[in-house]
Amino acid sequence: MIWTSEDVARDSVRRNGAGLTARGVDEAVAEAAVRERETEAERQAALRSPPRDLEQEPFAWDPEELAERWAAKHVEWHRVQALMESSGWTVYEPEKGAEGAAWARERETWRAGFLERQAAHQARRRDERDELRAEVRLTAPAGRRIQALAARAGVSPDQVVAQLAKHAVAGEDGTVSVPAFNPR
Repeated sequence: MIWTSEDVARDSVRRNGAGLTARGVDEAVAEAAVRERETEAERQAALRSPPRDLEQEPFAWDPEELAERWAAKHVEWHRVQALMESSGWTVYEPEKGAEGAAWARERETWRAGFLERQAAHQARRRDERDELRAEVRLTAPAGRRIQALAARAGVSPDQVVAQLAKHAVAGEDGTVSVPAFNPR
């Protein structure tokens, strides 16, 4: 899931705004308004005369993205300011705000699911590294015996070969044998 400018703004305001007084939130709103105007002016300037690739710093922010982020932060700080005024809070506590808390829970649920899927994927990859995939060419008589064993056991021929390999024993002299077993 890709975070939009609004998502980044919500997260940033929740982290940076926790514990701020109403005055601190007012200052954050004012700063966001100034930054929004500045980045919008930079964006407009970049649209009028786009920089050539050679002139651009390799890790410079995209002016359009930066303008979007500050506009979203300004909106989010306004939302927090209105919430504090309507609720009569003296200090901003993100957990108390229903909208912000619901968003944070949704993001945390998504994050936990992503981490769970990632761990399962990594486990599958580890298991795959331990697997051996091989193509075996058998003589016609050996192939017929494997197919007959598979049909009797109700499994596929490749499962019979895998079970044979699982039960195979190497002797001290290097000989390989398979003790009697019933394919399943």
